[in-house]
Amino acid sequence: MGAWVDLRDSRHRVVRPEVIAALLLGVREEVPGHVPGIRLAGARVAGDLNLSDAVINHKLHLLDCHLPGIVSLNDARTKGVRLRDCDVYRFRAGRATIDGLLDLDGSTVHAGLRLDNAHVTGQLRLSRTKISSPRPDGPDEPGEPGVRGSFAIWAGGLTVDGGAFLRGMRSTGGVRFVGARFNSGIYFQKAVITAAGSHAVHADHVQATAAEFSGGFTATGTVRLRGARIEGVLSFHHAALKASGRALHLSHMQVDELILLPDSIEGEVNLGYSRIGVLFDEPDHYPEHVHLNGMTYESLRGPAATAARLRWVRRDPDGYRPQPYEQLAAYYRRIGHESDARKVLLAKQRARRRTLRPPGRLWGRLLDVVVGYGYRPWLAGLWVGLLLAAGTAVFSHWRPHQIGLDETRHFNAFTYTLDLLVPVSVFEQRAAWEPVGWTQWLANGLIAAGWILATALIAGGTRVLRPASSS
Repeated sequence: MGAWVDLRDSRHRVVRPEVIAALLLGVREEVPGHVPGIRLAGARVAGDLNLSDAVINHKLHLLDCHLPGIVSLNDARTKGVRLRDCDVYRFRAGRATIDGLLDLDGSTVHAGLRLDNAHVTGQLRLSRTKISSPRPDGPDEPGEPGVRGSFAIWAGGLTVDGGAFLRGMRSTGGVRFVGARFNSGIYFQKAVITAAGSHAVHADHVQATAAEFSGGFTATGTVRLRGARIEGVLSFHHAALKASGRALHLSHMQVDELILLPDSIEGEVNLGYSRIGVLFDEPDHYPEHVHLNGMTYESLRGPAATAARLRWVRRDPDGYRPQPYEQLAAYYRRIGHESDARKVLLAKQRARRRTLRPPGRLWGRLLDVVVGYGYRPWLAGLWVGLLLAAGTAVFSHWRPHQIGLDETRHFNAFTYTLDLLVPVSVFEQRAAWEPVGWTQWLANGLIAAGWILATALIAGGTRVLRPASSS
């Protein structure tokens, strides 16, 4: 017991599943000095291998075997299970506890893999495994109503203490890891998943120390990790993502570092209300629609100018939202790029203006032209300079009449124009001289312009000093 039995070159390859079950359950006594277990190569297991509810103290290792029936470990407690390069109809281990390795490397599973609420204390290995979902026209599985053909892997609530390696896996049908926990990470490099329903990966509230959907990972269907908690890196580097609707759903997530550098992505991206430590991306490589409202991040990496980031925040299909602009401006301020922060906040006000009614849009445009909503106060100085120069030139040629002739006054066109521009007369020139002819309209225009400039400066300054959350 425990030695390899190789039937690949034998004429008698058929093994009854009852024999395997009996040996695993201890029909033979253990031999001192030997490690008990079943190690079988090249066998054809004639029927279902049912080990549900069993307590198994021996390892099962099948290599290059054919299992046309169902392998069931539902509610079992067992040592390591390895089915390498095998051909399996269906594998079930719902609620099982596997003390060691669960290995289906290189195997083909025709009607799905079920691991819901199972606990694997070692590694989960599905590298190079080919998995298909159950037949769309077949009966519903117990506890799986309405999911015929939707998921090839059904593993909600799964816990894997070692790494979960799905590198090079080929799945016809989605994989479902809702509420699963991967204490040493999950790795999908070069995996190809083609959804039978809407989701290629459905992993809401998954927890992992790392998640690699990278290095050639390909998904046709939505990759959804809503509410996930990734303590390390979540990577989509060199991935290919495609869906008719939402290609990547990462809302309400917490992750230390998100690497979002896919080779291609078709479909919407949702990052709304996620908390990200480091976001490594290229803004111009996002699809047309990106949901960013509520997302926060500590740092941005990647070659991205401020203009590219502004194009990024404008891609929200829900229209103007203030929070993405405020978050981006807060980041620039935190790293000392105050001028970039002002550019972002000015863009925010311009985007907000498009949502207002005509009077609000008119006032907003005036604020923009005069002082750049307070983020370009030098514009007010430029307008004052231009108006002061124009008024000085005009009133030097067409001098106003002195109002009070009982005293001698010296007229200065520059001082007179400046007194008109100041909302409250400072130099007492406005009351001493009266413009003549058409220059009356110029004088009144300068007085109005002065009030407008002063009001715009006050409104803009108030907007700049106001906390961002109330903007």
